[in-house]
Amino acid sequence: MQKSKSKKEPKLAFVTDWLSSSGGAEQVIASWHDEWTEAPIYTTIFNPAKVPYFRNADVRPTYLSRYPFAKNHHQWFLGFMPKAVESMDLRDYNIVISSSHSCSKGVITKPETMHICYCHTPPRYIWEPEVDDRLWSQPWPISLYTHKLMSKLRVWDRLASDRVDYFVANSNYVAQRIQKFYRRDATVIYPPVEVDKFTPALHPKNYFLAVGRLIPYKRFDLAIQACNALGVPLKIIGDGPERRKLEAMAGDTIEFLGRVPDSEIPQLYAEANALLFPQLEDFGITAVESQAAGRPVIAYRAGGALETVKEGVTGTFFDEQTADSLARAIRQFDTFKVRPADIRQHALQFSAQNYRKAFREFIEKKYAEYQMGNFDPSLGNL
Repeated sequence: MQKSKSKKEPKLAFVTDWLSSSGGAEQVIASWHDEWTEAPIYTTIFNPAKVPYFRNADVRPTYLSRYPFAKNHHQWFLGFMPKAVESMDLRDYNIVISSSHSCSKGVITKPETMHICYCHTPPRYIWEPEVDDRLWSQPWPISLYTHKLMSKLRVWDRLASDRVDYFVANSNYVAQRIQKFYRRDATVIYPPVEVDKFTPALHPKNYFLAVGRLIPYKRFDLAIQACNALGVPLKIIGDGPERRKLEAMAGDTIEFLGRVPDSEIPQLYAEANALLFPQLEDFGITAVESQAAGRPVIAYRAGGALETVKEGVTGTFFDEQTADSLARAIRQFDTFKVRPADIRQHALQFSAQNYRKAFREFIEKKYAEYQMGNFDPSLGNL
């Protein structure tokens, strides 16, 4: 799988759910594009203004991208995405790699095409709406069809998982969920984190930090309530539909920074007391970024944080997803001393270099097996 155009080399295409917001899934696609620059990227909706990194990439969106409001409100079109994904013409490719937390795993490929799905999560809004309620919170009249739509999407998503030849999960936690909902095994390869962008600061400043999109399941409301109660400074990096609601509950010690230039983010991490991580995440790149900057993480004891945060060394946990439980963890934070060098060393295992090496080796191995006919769909992943 070299970058040349040799006829002997397999022809490769990438598929992702949408490219209209910036997050961990987009970082994964960016790492693939860096590695295989000539491979096209198929997606349902593309908004280059929101993901400027991909402006010069060969991005091929579906017809949904032309619909009114689609580029800024992709959530409104979740019910239309299965059909859009199935409309993608991938007949010319030997290898298709999907980056999926929603529908992209459901692409239809030729029998001789190998399909690897890098699964960030089985979609929570389908399987665990109590965690991610984006379908329940859509405007009228979309909300009228939520119950019926959820049922249809569950059936489609389960059947779509059978179109994948090999699953790769971004954490052991996600691998368990893939087994639960899809009855498929998955190889765990942690996602790429650009740890080299971060450097510990000599003298952290007196504030806590929260980073991410301002959407309900991130639970920034808990971080705000806890810091309000304790009267401690909190800086929030990110923007999203929950901003007005969160600003309304924020006290004088809470500062909303909005979208911050990438060049300024490492310093904000490095100078924080700690990153507050109140959400249930499948992996959680921001937690690793904080550790790469030598700063600990105060995380909800669940999900991918259990694989990225080492208690007493790189951070601590709180047990209940409540503001009181988080506030107790913040108060007790000084009961152990942190060593920035040790925290950063722990984060290095999640480097982009390690990811690229592991993922490339996985693809090459599986493609060799696939060509030799060693793949048996009845066995799931080999």
